[in-house]
Amino acid sequence: MKLAVVGSGYVGLVVGACLAENGNEVACVDNNAAKIAMLDRGEIPIYEPGLEELVRRNRAEKRLHFTTMLAGAVREAQLVFIAVGTPPGEDGSADLTHVLEVARAVARALRGYTVVVTKSTVPVGTARRVREAMAAETDEPFSVVSNPEFLKQGAAIDDFMRPDRVVVGAEDDRAATLMRQLYAPFTRTGAPILVMDCASAELSKYAANAMLATRVSFMNEIANVCELVGADVDEVRGVVATDRRIGSSFLFPGIGYGGSCFPKDVRALVNSARDAGYDCRIIEAVEAVNDTQKLRIVAKVREHFGSLEGKTIAVWGLAFKPRTDDMREAPSIPTISGLLDAGARVQAYDPEAEQTARAIFGDRIVYAPHSYDALQAADALAIVTEWNEFREPDFGRMRSLMRQPVIFDGRNIYAVEQMRAEGFTYHSIGR
Repeated sequence: MKLAVVGSGYVGLVVGACLAENGNEVACVDNNAAKIAMLDRGEIPIYEPGLEELVRRNRAEKRLHFTTMLAGAVREAQLVFIAVGTPPGEDGSADLTHVLEVARAVARALRGYTVVVTKSTVPVGTARRVREAMAAETDEPFSVVSNPEFLKQGAAIDDFMRPDRVVVGAEDDRAATLMRQLYAPFTRTGAPILVMDCASAELSKYAANAMLATRVSFMNEIANVCELVGADVDEVRGVVATDRRIGSSFLFPGIGYGGSCFPKDVRALVNSARDAGYDCRIIEAVEAVNDTQKLRIVAKVREHFGSLEGKTIAVWGLAFKPRTDDMREAPSIPTISGLLDAGARVQAYDPEAEQTARAIFGDRIVYAPHSYDALQAADALAIVTEWNEFREPDFGRMRSLMRQPVIFDGRNIYAVEQMRAEGFTYHSIGR
């Protein structure tokens, strides 16, 4: 099929590259000429494992190209994906300005029947608003489809190529049939293509992410209770997770979730429900717990040291999760900000997110070129992101570099007994 993907950010780039990999001809459109020029040179502006190779291979095979010319790309396409940003407004609701602007521009460029697919995460009712915006601009035939993405940063390529399910919100059989044809190669292992109305498809993305966020906040609450009553959250989690009705996914305690999806989607769901006349009290609590949990390391450091004036704290991990350079709503931001506000000096290391961090913290912190460099003369280490390279360090070397052998582990990556045996004062979450 001939496809256009409007928006060459994280979602648009992954979607375009993966669809091209399966033989489709894909035009990725963006109004940022500098970004398009960079992509045309094979340079990828984001870190996502496997994406650079995928883009380069499909560019070389001429299945994937990049352009600023929306009208030309739309005229050639059977399906047009809208994958532009929906940033949260001041009240937390999704801002649809870019989505609707693109919808109108797409409508003006249509030449014959086209399926227009909202790939951006959008609130319920967006498909209707897109349809109305387009109908005001064109008499050409079109269908609007909601096709939410369920991509995990750090594993987005695999998630797209081998999905758990594909969700399609379609109001007519013609559009649904085209979407089934498009996704058939990705669902040969038996993953279902779930076709439903647009409102249900739109809500499903928010519901799925809110459920995962709820599990994270729930386990963090249990971990905090464990600390107060002397229980071990690992033991408690083991009991909970072996219940087949519950399972083990997203039940790891820590210092909260971040990223571009969970925080934004939780807030957007709360606001969508409020607009409809309902208060999502559980989901509101999920966000409140997460906001508090992000400050747990700072609280533990202050409790241990008292004053942080003159103290040097090493921080391992800046990205909101491993295998990405994304720091949107990352726990590292309130952690480092809290340490700085308390008078500490921060030496931070992350294998991918240093440049992102520089845009946030500037020269207020020291950026270490290696994990061990961050430990030089440190009074303590705070582990914020569970990168694999942190899991099996040389503990003897760590002790020799640090002024004091104190670790605050926000991701519980080490065993308590092991750390005591290694000579560290070790603080973790819920243990």
